[in-house]
Amino acid sequence: MSRPCAATPPLLAVTRGGEHPQYVLTHALPRRGLAWVGGHLAQQLRQPGVDVLGDLAGLLDSLRFSVLPTAPECNPRRALRRAVAASDEEGSFRKSRPLSPREVFYWKWCNSVIPVSMSDFDAIGCPGGSSRAVAATGRVARLEGGRVAMPDAIRTVDLLIDGRWAPAQSGRRTTKFRNVDNKPLSEVAAAGRADAAAAVDAAAAARATWGTWPPGQRREVLQRAAGLLTERGDDIVGAMCQETGAVLSWGLFNLKLATDMLIEAAAQTYGIVGDVVPSDVPGMTALGIRQPVGVVVGLAPWNAPLILGMRAVALPLAYGNTVVLKASEEAPATHVAIAAALHDAGMPPGAINVITNAPADAADVVDELICHPQTRCINFTGSTSVGRVIGEKAGRHLKRTVLELGGKAPMLVLADADIPAAVRAAVAGSFMNQGQICMSTERIVVERQVADEFLDQLVTHAGRLAMGDPHEPSTELGPLVNQRAVDHVASLIADAQNNGAEVLIGGRADGLFYPPTVLRRVTPKMRVYSEESFGPVAAVIEVDGVDEAVDVANDTELGLASAVFSRDVANALQVARRIEAGICHINGTSVHDEPQMPFGGVKASGWGRFGSRAALAEFTDLRWITISPLDRQYPFGPHVPSLSGI
Repeated sequence: MSRPCAATPPLLAVTRGGEHPQYVLTHALPRRGLAWVGGHLAQQLRQPGVDVLGDLAGLLDSLRFSVLPTAPECNPRRALRRAVAASDEEGSFRKSRPLSPREVFYWKWCNSVIPVSMSDFDAIGCPGGSSRAVAATGRVARLEGGRVAMPDAIRTVDLLIDGRWAPAQSGRRTTKFRNVDNKPLSEVAAAGRADAAAAVDAAAAARATWGTWPPGQRREVLQRAAGLLTERGDDIVGAMCQETGAVLSWGLFNLKLATDMLIEAAAQTYGIVGDVVPSDVPGMTALGIRQPVGVVVGLAPWNAPLILGMRAVALPLAYGNTVVLKASEEAPATHVAIAAALHDAGMPPGAINVITNAPADAADVVDELICHPQTRCINFTGSTSVGRVIGEKAGRHLKRTVLELGGKAPMLVLADADIPAAVRAAVAGSFMNQGQICMSTERIVVERQVADEFLDQLVTHAGRLAMGDPHEPSTELGPLVNQRAVDHVASLIADAQNNGAEVLIGGRADGLFYPPTVLRRVTPKMRVYSEESFGPVAAVIEVDGVDEAVDVANDTELGLASAVFSRDVANALQVARRIEAGICHINGTSVHDEPQMPFGGVKASGWGRFGSRAALAEFTDLRWITISPLDRQYPFGPHVPSLSGI
């Protein structure tokens, strides 16, 4: 690792006082990468009297909010890890006092992909720091002292079409309300068919710019957008939590993974590779090359709006396509913030467009986006019922689709499973984001001999989860997205009880809040056995043996995510191969995603794959191009001495 010389001025000035030190940049940072930044920090941390671990909180705040806007290629977690490693040759931290929850969180965050526990986010709230307004949306919400605060005033959310922010052509707007208390958050442009058509036209025209830029130029824009997303993180996470009722930990996780998706997309700009295919024709060169498909329409949902909104656009853009993102009616400002970061990072007009609409206009807007002659591909994440409609409509117009649809994820707990580990995974899989995740663990299939032990621990952990105001950092479960969601979950629980299921904990709503619910003795005659609850419900099914467990796991039309717990990894791998799901995690929760992984389902959970190299086939056309020698002979016409060599 490169080290700065002794003459280099300190990177940060430190002001002591209060719970955490305050750090201020002493000079502007040139863009010299992680080793340079880490070396500077290491030099300061090696000074006498510096309490390395005690200073992590303020140090990372400075990295996140000061270094990144100046040097967006610097990952704060890795820069901090390099600095601390360089400051302590033995790899152990010097500390003079017990660690606060905030410091424990930072240590975990700089040394792992995600926090060890989602509750770590709640323990510390959100890191403080200066925030920048989200372009074109105003400040819809913000973070103050680790808490999500209401906006100062109702803001407007406009459309982005051909590089310009503007209201809908009709001038109509729709009001977005906060689901917890029905207070108005924003006035959102209500696009119609004409706006949707204009967005696709703009995207088609932008193929002449963005689609022809060299990969390095596209990479630079996507990297800058990742920096802007981080810089504006307080505002974006605040908007997401206000719009959807998500707890702060889920908002922060969304921000991190969405940023990582942009970084991965930037790397994939060089991933459009082809093949030289051997030909039997003498002297012929045959090439298989990939080119952008053209205009890609992204239809993103509300439940993980930063992650899924970014997934809808990042890799299509990386491969040279142009994009129209239709924002969810439940999270318009969050989705618009994604487009704003990309636009402000330097994308040419029309390369990224975003459409918002009133709920009543959704069908018309989507129909126009799909049927427009310039649209080449539609990617949709959402329910299977809506996915069928989109797939049918796209099929009539011969448009290709990538569909990630509903899930009914099983988690198999075999007799030799590590029960505490399985319980931790079940709690995360069933109750994270109130169970409103397509990968949520909806069915827990347990071998009978370990069912009592597993259920006792599951109920205990579920009962400890803190449910309440999602804007408080200590909250672990917030409200469901709307009353329809509550009514759906309640009807599934009532049906299960009427058919003999036992509610071990939870089972009764309080307004939009539905507590973590564990059902025992679930059978196929109950709706909850087969219908996606999209709520905090763990339906436990007891079985005798591995074969029955696999049969139950596959007894559904859906096949997105799954999990298997067993100490015998070789056997678990064989079980995983038998499960009809696009994803299976051995000794891990069903809720897991990473930008570079091939993500998608089978059966009625859709088709196609998101994620890094797997998405190349979805968002590019594979073309066959040949180069023939001028003296090539043909089987028809003049100068054909024989059929050999054809």
